[in-house]
Amino acid sequence: MAQVIAETGMTQDALAHAVRRVAAENGEVIQTNKSTISHWVRYGRQPSGSAGRYLAEALSRRLGRTITQQEIGLHETTRDLLDWHTDTLSALADLGRIDTVDMDRRQALGTAAYSLAALVLPADSWWTGMVDQGSRRRAGRAAVGQGDLDAVRDMASLFSNMDQRHGGGHARTAVAQYLTTEVSGYLNGTFADRQVRRGMFSTAAELAYLSGWMAFDNGEHPIAQKHFTVAVKLAAEADDAPMAAHVMRAMAHQANDLGHPRSALDLASASVEGKRYTEAGLRERALLGVVHARALASTGNKKAATRALLRAEDDLAVAQPGDDEPGRVFFFQEASLAHETALALRDIGDLDGAEQQLHRSARTRKAAKFTRTHAVTLGYLGGIQARQHRIDEACATWSASLDAMNGVRSARTRRAAADMRAALSPLRNRNIPAVTTVDKRAAAYLTATA
Repeated sequence: MAQVIAETGMTQDALAHAVRRVAAENGEVIQTNKSTISHWVRYGRQPSGSAGRYLAEALSRRLGRTITQQEIGLHETTRDLLDWHTDTLSALADLGRIDTVDMDRRQALGTAAYSLAALVLPADSWWTGMVDQGSRRRAGRAAVGQGDLDAVRDMASLFSNMDQRHGGGHARTAVAQYLTTEVSGYLNGTFADRQVRRGMFSTAAELAYLSGWMAFDNGEHPIAQKHFTVAVKLAAEADDAPMAAHVMRAMAHQANDLGHPRSALDLASASVEGKRYTEAGLRERALLGVVHARALASTGNKKAATRALLRAEDDLAVAQPGDDEPGRVFFFQEASLAHETALALRDIGDLDGAEQQLHRSARTRKAAKFTRTHAVTLGYLGGIQARQHRIDEACATWSASLDAMNGVRSARTRRAAADMRAALSPLRNRNIPAVTTVDKRAAAYLTATA
């Protein structure tokens, strides 16, 4: 451990601060200080709880390479759940044990650190190897045909619609259970033909992505990261580059939201490279492009972000209903493009442009069908109005946002409600009726969804 710490050039006080920061990103407060670090180094003691994972992640971030707990003399209580080289179906089986069987392992993953090291995508040779691995898998006894694939696709559509309306806090474990039991059984079967095999692996990737997205939306970030990793593996075995890109843009979205713009940009840039973009339908290209634009904006690349936004707008403008596009992009329409465009414009300092796009998003969205995102959009809009000192407008917008949150369970709507309260806190004791009403409603929502 001492040798690795020396390699970082960090003082023990700085390292303790880094460990606490990783813990805070994962919703945990730990009391690590420089004396604690000194104790671990001097006596080779195993940190209690999840501190060992946070220490390894802090060292990984500093050195730019993965540092395992074994490398620094600690015992891992769970094996690396984010290894790109673990067999795909073995990793999927692990998801099943974590989500539906082994509560101890689920709790261990829940307290693991969100890993920046695990966001580094494997080399090009890995993708080729995954395609070959998929074609060489030994067939099982169960026969799997087109009807089975159609049924799995229908279930993926059902779960995706539920997520859009009610948020990731509803039915995520049901998605995971369906994926890791019934769909996993199909993946181990004998397929009617090559196209059915590819379709089943691709749809399984979509379900793993959806379960990860729901976990992300519910604030379960390490769990989401594990599901996203498995989703990319399944997509790679299906040789479905656009599906892999779809997952990678979700990983970029998560990294950006968690305050890691450089990692977000790496992932978003990879999602629009080569056949991940060229083989995607126009609607999906627009989705990949606008998330790429937001990542560029977050890293200060204003001109490149603007170009990416214009390209995404052009791609969506050409897309037509009935185009041969995957069901997973059903949600991405004008309102979604405007929402993401607004965030990119906000991040490059164009508040007027961001406000216009948020109005456009709210105006064009089918709010009853895409309720969660509608609530979040209105939350962002109210935030921009408040930043421009238009408190009455902000309160009216936030009131509409809180109306839309009824029945939604999502960490993102919770954050929107918390942001309302934070923005209104300087006015809380001035007896302004609109402020008091919104503040109380936001507090009530946070209490009800805790």
